[in-house]
Amino acid sequence: AGRPAAWRRRAELALPWHDPLWGCWDCAEPVTRPPWAGPTLGPAGRHSMLPRHVQRLGRDWIAHWNGSQILTPNSPVYSCMRWAGHYRWASFSLPVPADFSANWRLPPVFGPWRQFQNSNWQLDNFRQSSCFCLPNPSMKSAGEEPLTKKRKLSGQCDTAAPEEETSFINQKEALCLSVSQNEGKHSSKKGTVKRHWEYFCQHTRTMKIRNFENQETDQSNTESETKFDFTVMSYNILSQNLLEDNSHLYKHCRQRLLIWTYRFPNILQEIKQLDADVLCLQEVQEDHYRTEIKSSLESLGYHCEYKMRTGRKPDGCAICFKTSKFSLVSSNPVEFFRRDIPLLDRDNVGLVLLLQPRLHCEANAAICVANTHLLYNPRRGDIKLTQLAMLLAEIASVAPQKDGTFCPIIICGDFNSVPGSPLYRFIKEGKLNYEGLAIGKVSGQEQFPRGQRILSIPIWPKKLGISQNCVYEIKQQQKEENAGEKLEAAKPDNTQEIVIAPEKLSSKLQHHFKLSSVYSHYLPESGIPEVTTCHSRSAVTVDYIFYSAANDDSAAQPGAEDSFHGGLKLLGRLALLTEKDLWTVNGLPNENNSSDHLPLLAKFRLIER
Repeated sequence: AGRPAAWRRRAELALPWHDPLWGCWDCAEPVTRPPWAGPTLGPAGRHSMLPRHVQRLGRDWIAHWNGSQILTPNSPVYSCMRWAGHYRWASFSLPVPADFSANWRLPPVFGPWRQFQNSNWQLDNFRQSSCFCLPNPSMKSAGEEPLTKKRKLSGQCDTAAPEEETSFINQKEALCLSVSQNEGKHSSKKGTVKRHWEYFCQHTRTMKIRNFENQETDQSNTESETKFDFTVMSYNILSQNLLEDNSHLYKHCRQRLLIWTYRFPNILQEIKQLDADVLCLQEVQEDHYRTEIKSSLESLGYHCEYKMRTGRKPDGCAICFKTSKFSLVSSNPVEFFRRDIPLLDRDNVGLVLLLQPRLHCEANAAICVANTHLLYNPRRGDIKLTQLAMLLAEIASVAPQKDGTFCPIIICGDFNSVPGSPLYRFIKEGKLNYEGLAIGKVSGQEQFPRGQRILSIPIWPKKLGISQNCVYEIKQQQKEENAGEKLEAAKPDNTQEIVIAPEKLSSKLQHHFKLSSVYSHYLPESGIPEVTTCHSRSAVTVDYIFYSAANDDSAAQPGAEDSFHGGLKLLGRLALLTEKDLWTVNGLPNENNSSDHLPLLAKFRLIER
């Protein structure tokens, strides 16, 4: 009494700590209020005029019941989890029991974390999983998904993920892929999405069951003395600067999940868990790299090479490798910005390393690892293709061996292009005729591309110094001279006509690498697309690991030839997920996966000629 009306109005909209049942609509007796709840703020009852953001908080913090996991607290905090059920806008019927995953965190509004942490929570029937998991946040209804996601997923309701199987005796004979399916794509813990290891059998068409933690046992003792196996990860870790500049892409995320001090420990934990021998990271912010990323990775046994973008955006690409597995032969940064060429006015970069394996290999064996992040703009396919040509030219200058062949090559990165697009086909097939191709269709990012201008012939000017074969022209000329293919010096005019005219008129791009993709981009059973990134605007595949496959590589795509010094055999890969899978954990980033991209991981065996 006596307080201003505005104050009373605010009190009526406050959180319902004053509720006699404290949100437990089905409770028989009142529950003692917690000491940190504060004084009673107003009359009891339902507040239909609660602000939207408060209503969303209620939905975000409520989880559904899972009968296989019984949560038995001995603290009054348990009762406060039910408060949202007191309101008619809750997305479930009353009463509202609670279920929490092993990584559940109490929202700050419920009181000090230390007091909650001291509560003796017990989770029955819980067991650790050896698979890489995406723990589930609390988004449980389709109504809580962003509107764009509901529209996209509305037509996919009939296509469900494969069910759990109890027997693996009768596997598909047509596949030479061993998939860890004993727990199914969805874990027995409700709402958790798992990523399994898929293994390619070497000399059999039967299936093998492998989990991530025991995958090293696939190699026998005799093989370990003569073979060199290693793992490669490609991961766009989402620069904090770019996250803040593009906050509209992360409207589905709670703000506390987007803070760098929250995100970096999760990213580092993923890197530790996957334990790759070579890391190719994109969107590595320079100040974070300098102050904590580099030192953290070095403490894990990695040597780090970094190339920052040349413009105002303070991120770049990094390649890190375990010094116990490789030694550095050369590090070659690639800058795609050229001040004297108007076409190349973007500040993207690449990085090419030549690595020498340390164990069980001949002295002349080497592996070329490249990492890049191409331009995003869907309407500038001309810039994307030129940047890719510059990267391939640098690889062609680093990878040649003394005998004239190329050493095995791995190209990782965020290519901002979808599977089946002209740019993607150019990488895999080694050729592209771009005559009449619209610049907006190069990357395939837009279903109805806005960039309708046709690619010019040639795409880039001659002064760039890169031929249509994606090699440096000076080195190509030197190679022709050494091979005795130099044209007669007595006919300079004819020479100019023969060499330059086809270069100007040709609409065909080529490169000399026979590359395969680690991933097939579609689920083999249903044909549903896999995705590598998922945020409020889209969920697509733009990240890739390409490699030069050996002749006997069972996973190589048709057309992959062994024009290299040996080659690489794909032994296994960490399975990707579908868009529907990721939205069951509220997309990316989420509580335990702090980038808007998934890490790609592959295991290779070096095959020497």
